Amino acid sequence: MSLASAPLSRGLLDTITSGSPQQAWDAIGQSLWETFSAPISAASKQTATSEIVNRDANINELENVVSGSCWDLWQHFGDCVPRTSQSLIEFWGRVGGGKAVLILDGLSLRESPWLLGALKERGYTIHKAGYRASELPCETTPFARSLGFQQRADLENNGASKTHSLTGAATESTGLPWEDCVASVKSQEHFVYWHHWPDSRIHELAKPGEGLRKLAAEAQSRLSEDAFWEFVERLAHGRRLVITADHGFAACGNFPDLGKEQSNYMKALFKSGRTAVVPPSTEPTEPAAWMPPIDLELETEHGKHRFALGRRKWKVSGEKNRLLAHGGLSLLEVFVPFFELST
Repeated sequence: MSLASAPLSRGLLDTITSGSPQQAWDAIGQSLWETFSAPISAASKQTATSEIVNRDANINELENVVSGSCWDLWQHFGDCVPRTSQSLIEFWGRVGGGKAVLILDGLSLRESPWLLGALKERGYTIHKAGYRASELPCETTPFARSLGFQQRADLENNGASKTHSLTGAATESTGLPWEDCVASVKSQEHFVYWHHWPDSRIHELAKPGEGLRKLAAEAQSRLSEDAFWEFVERLAHGRRLVITADHGFAACGNFPDLGKEQSNYMKALFKSGRTAVVPPSTEPTEPAAWMPPIDLELETEHGKHRFALGRRKWKVSGEKNRLLAHGGLSLLEVFVPFFELST
């Protein structure tokens, strides 16, 4: 069952429907950033969690416009919204001296207020704070490849090849507690650390009875821990640091159910996922009969894929129906936070 939505402002609606693709995506990105980065009172964990869930629900109308009457905007997404990978490569080439990147796998715009508030409270200089775009599909491996790694596991124990785009960096990739992460960052001038949280919990909390509310409460707690900020401080000591993500996630447990015919179509195409590879040898797939469409085929530098479009869900017999997922075309799957900071 879907939650209520906040009304869309007339100015934003006019820009999305009448502006150029660049103007539309700029307005969408700025609206999302303003919505999700706004401070949240931490007086009550329950109140804060409810605010995250409400913010997620409040963009239902925006999502419906982008996936409905303006669905063709997705053809321009990759050209109009700066990608995280491009921004990291630019950062790496621009900044002299020590530099570091902390990738929190699966971090979404929802978690921005905890990071932004703590950075200010702890006296960091924030050089950039805003949104960036994931790769399409918004999965871990395409992001790794966009940086010159074959996969996330390449970074484990400084095992990455020397041909990636973040030249000269020591690397690590783990899901260890924050306290254990600190010890692996020593005096290396450049460091790239890819941590598996919150993606590991997104998959664990995707089952019935769990979902966004539990993940939101955990995110508030984990991003407020002194151990996390000791880890950040270690990475930022003598280094300019970027904190960002490879992709976000969809709270698809709150999406409306499709009707039987559309549901059967999506099950056959995606099963319980939100993206599917189109083999290179196949002819362009005929679009489904529905307009606006419920899925899209896009060609990106990572190949040709079909994507679930917007906030839609379907049940798959014999499989756990996931409440949290990524890989499709909804706004909080493909927009992620990006912070550049120093001590």
